[in-house]
Amino acid sequence: MKNKVGSRGFHKRQMFEPAMRKKSVKYKGMGRKFPAGQTIRKGEKSMMCSTRKRSIFVCALLVMMLMGSMTVLAAEGEAEYVPDVYATFWALVPPIVAIGLALITKEVYSSLFVGILMGGLLYSGFTFEKTFTHIFEDGVIGVLSDSYNVGILVFLVILGTMVSLMNKAGGSAAFGQFAVKKIHSRAGAQLATILLGVLIFIDDYFNCLTVGSVMRPVTDKFKVSRAKLAYLIDATAAPVCIIAPISSWAAAVTGFVEGEDGFSIFIRAIPYNFYAILTIMMMIGMVLMKVEFGSMKTHELNAVKGDLFTTPGRPYGTAKDEMAQTKGKVMDLLIPIIALIVCCVLGMLYTGGFFSGTDFVTAFSASDASLGLTYGSFFGMIITIVLYQIRRVLKFSDCMACIPEGFKAMVPAILILTFAWTLKAMTDSLGADVYVAGLVEASAGSLLNFLPAIIFVVGCLLAFATGTSWGTFGILIPIVVAVFENTNPQLMIISISACMAGAVCGDHCSPISDTTIMASAGAQCEHVNHVSTQLPYAVTAAAVSFVTYIIAGFVQSPLVSLPAGILLMLGVLTIIKTKGNTIQE
Repeated sequence: MKNKVGSRGFHKRQMFEPAMRKKSVKYKGMGRKFPAGQTIRKGEKSMMCSTRKRSIFVCALLVMMLMGSMTVLAAEGEAEYVPDVYATFWALVPPIVAIGLALITKEVYSSLFVGILMGGLLYSGFTFEKTFTHIFEDGVIGVLSDSYNVGILVFLVILGTMVSLMNKAGGSAAFGQFAVKKIHSRAGAQLATILLGVLIFIDDYFNCLTVGSVMRPVTDKFKVSRAKLAYLIDATAAPVCIIAPISSWAAAVTGFVEGEDGFSIFIRAIPYNFYAILTIMMMIGMVLMKVEFGSMKTHELNAVKGDLFTTPGRPYGTAKDEMAQTKGKVMDLLIPIIALIVCCVLGMLYTGGFFSGTDFVTAFSASDASLGLTYGSFFGMIITIVLYQIRRVLKFSDCMACIPEGFKAMVPAILILTFAWTLKAMTDSLGADVYVAGLVEASAGSLLNFLPAIIFVVGCLLAFATGTSWGTFGILIPIVVAVFENTNPQLMIISISACMAGAVCGDHCSPISDTTIMASAGAQCEHVNHVSTQLPYAVTAAAVSFVTYIIAGFVQSPLVSLPAGILLMLGVLTIIKTKGNTIQE
């Protein structure tokens, strides 16, 4: 699932009316009086803007609560209860509202809550009791009682603890010092971040937090903005995992392909996963060509001048870094990371039955990613603590102190994830998947050669609205298999790949995506900044991918379509560069 905004949403200057200058004016919500004719200072203006944001949400909540007095839209029977808006466009309204409010107000928590509340109201037919029982029983409590979700949360807490351990032991700082000696430019720091992201292909969560913690000191040293770091992390998470045969994502996709050799289809679909491949090409091209555009350009220009955040929102800006102790070495970072990778792979193989006699491929495809990553991260943490005790770089009490520190570091991400999962539960109860599935089935037939491009767009929209790529796989892949398995196997492969690419693209763009949220946490970047700066880049890669899928639908060969897509991407970057969108170091 997952989430990730720029510098938009500036408020107009507020002025007092001339008629009010003759007397003191009390600004509502601030409890302060301004003498006649006095201008509002910058801090006061910020408070007013904040009050305006709160007013937007208060008004939205009041309107929806008043709608509760409307005629009930659905029957009250508990048995087989189906809301009247089930499997209609209204099923997509809650995530659209949440995303829209997040982009406008830059308030993630409240935006997600309003979206959740809208989903509850639509489900209940605008009745008070049913709305809140659905939100909390079926939503919040339901998602937090799901064993898979709990496993992900435990995994995050352990990773947060691992990051705290590596920082306190001096491993991260030692690696940063080593990297600074080997890296001599902003481009080098970004390429090193991309390389590390590509190498950590096991799981996107693991990728986001590990790459962020390791490379953040290096990118800060070379004045790479936190927004750009978050983009590099996010763009090497899901896009890399979806083309890696040995990953939790490959296992998930394989499980959704029923009646076929799922793993074989996944391998054959890799050359057609244009969004993932072109995103990686785009990242490397932009770094080498020093191209930046959109709001990211503003962030990077400010970073070169020393401001890594650009906007006032910097939730980690005052956080203390656990700097290196004298005994800290690069091995104090590398061994824990290698231990994590090995243990996570073994954990996933264990859950798939590998140690009970199941072959490697089958075990990996049948693995439980949540449980496997929990097992792997736990044993990775134990190995790390034992290593630090043997090397005497940390006292045992200091190691134990890192556990609550790691938990605290993950609280913002856990909270956003909980809200995002709850919002997904609301959309599921409204039949968003059924509605989208009907749209895809209706598009088949006369548009056969255009169907990969259409599936790509539908996958993008669904994953963007719901914040989940795996859910999109589960909805669209079975439909694609049913449409093509007995007619055109090659077009089935292309369409499955288009589904995966679209899901990753939507997930990449969505502010309520768990991967986007993890990327923001890993880079220690304001989530809204990450989403708004990343969106133009993701849309650019998506547009080129859409055209490439049209080509692939007709030629049905990666030897033609993939080079065409790469050439198109390089052409787009060249055009952008000619417009003056470059960053000078």
